[in-house]
Amino acid sequence: MTGITGRAGGRFEGRHFSFLRLVATFVILALVGGTAVAATLLPAWLTQPSGAVAEERWFAGYYDVTLESGEALARSNLNETPGGAVLAFVVAASDTSCTPSWGIAHRLGEADDEFDIDRRVERMQELGLKPVISFGGAANTELARACTDEATLQRAYTRVIERYGVDTIDLDLENDDLTDEDAAARRAEAISRIQHERSAAGDPLEVWVTLPVLPDGLNEDGIAAIGSLLDGGVELAGVNIMTMNYGIDLGGATMGEAAIQALESTATQLTQLWDSHRTSMPTSGVWSIMGATPMIGRNDVAGEIFTLDDARLLNQFATKRGLMRLSMWSINRDRTCGTNYPNPTVVSNECSGVDQAGQTFAEILAEGYDYSAPVATPTTAAAIDDPETSPYPVWSSTQFYSAGVRIVWHGGVFISKWWVQGGTEPDDPAIPAEASAWTYLAPVLPDDAPYSVPTLPEGTYPEWNPDTLYQQGERVLYDGVGYEARWWSTDQVPDRSLLDRDYSPWKPLTEP
Repeated sequence: MTGITGRAGGRFEGRHFSFLRLVATFVILALVGGTAVAATLLPAWLTQPSGAVAEERWFAGYYDVTLESGEALARSNLNETPGGAVLAFVVAASDTSCTPSWGIAHRLGEADDEFDIDRRVERMQELGLKPVISFGGAANTELARACTDEATLQRAYTRVIERYGVDTIDLDLENDDLTDEDAAARRAEAISRIQHERSAAGDPLEVWVTLPVLPDGLNEDGIAAIGSLLDGGVELAGVNIMTMNYGIDLGGATMGEAAIQALESTATQLTQLWDSHRTSMPTSGVWSIMGATPMIGRNDVAGEIFTLDDARLLNQFATKRGLMRLSMWSINRDRTCGTNYPNPTVVSNECSGVDQAGQTFAEILAEGYDYSAPVATPTTAAAIDDPETSPYPVWSSTQFYSAGVRIVWHGGVFISKWWVQGGTEPDDPAIPAEASAWTYLAPVLPDDAPYSVPTLPEGTYPEWNPDTLYQQGERVLYDGVGYEARWWSTDQVPDRSLLDRDYSPWKPLTEP
């Protein structure tokens, strides 16, 4: 999976699949061969237990962390999706760097500054939503390929896991990350060590591997990737298959039918693989170690469209079999494209490309996956905000705020949806969320650094003077902060631009 659409062609050119032919084969076996013969020839999953119990099964859509910042962050649907989110994707900062990053462009600290990801994970956990970190993806370099030894790789994985406090990770292996045997060995060794250390400390780590698939199952690279993890001592919680972007003739099958066939084929493969590696299958059977992730709406491969009806079909199958996990690509796309989007047939990272008629794919796919939100601890009074320690400025009814500006109010971080000044308090309980100028992001965290504005050395620029007429491009210092004029002005205090980026004639500078 990738946030970059338009992947050329399919992964498996020239192969064909017939869903009806598979069903007919099973019927013939049962009618002609007799019960005993049919039982011998039918895949092992048909005679195994029915899968995970409802309380164990989980749904979490993938969420591209790097897509939403500023004003877009105020419209994020991350905490509105049921179940949880698989946060994508942590990769190496470069092909040769063992430093974790979000989507190569943002180191972990930078991502927190840009997307407030740390506190949003905290908010998910408050709401009872399951946060999962996904390493890899279709683009960039997974850490195991960039890190040259197991110890360094282990530290890189651990840094991410501990920063976000998750108990489940996802290894999304595609392209070169899937075929690099040396990286596979390092990955297995590092993950196995982490699991053993955490288990000894009473804090186990669930590990899922996510792989490309065809309706007739995993290819040799996918099977080898699973084998490498098992051989390296990794205790796999499950195998999640990407039921999307097949790039082959589906023989008239819908995307929902193709996903079911891919699951059935993979179930047989995993049963055989666990047996050949002498790995114990859970008593609940192969379905309790399996998951599926469709790409909702239009896929990158032209003509492949996963509809709302496909989602219902897949969910019904998952419920019947007791499939441990369902996900989707992606939460960011789980909406109908706006009327201003000129060509909905072109795949977008921010909408599904199909008319969802007011429904969400997440609600349909998550049906039957039980979640119990934690009981909130009651408080007797609102938190008192301290400007000296708050991570953002404390809200003021007299201040002007542009869209996308973050503030603190009553111990919470809010972000403005549009330009606003005055009005009701950000946490006013009488105002419907859609009518409020503010979106609640998450709580202030105990280890938050106090808000500060980068300053420049004295004398870098002339001090601002209210009597001077400034022209566009001129630079000044005000309270140690540098500013540049966006248009001519006089007697306009520069620091208004820190929170009002629309109407202030100044913009702050972070470096000379």
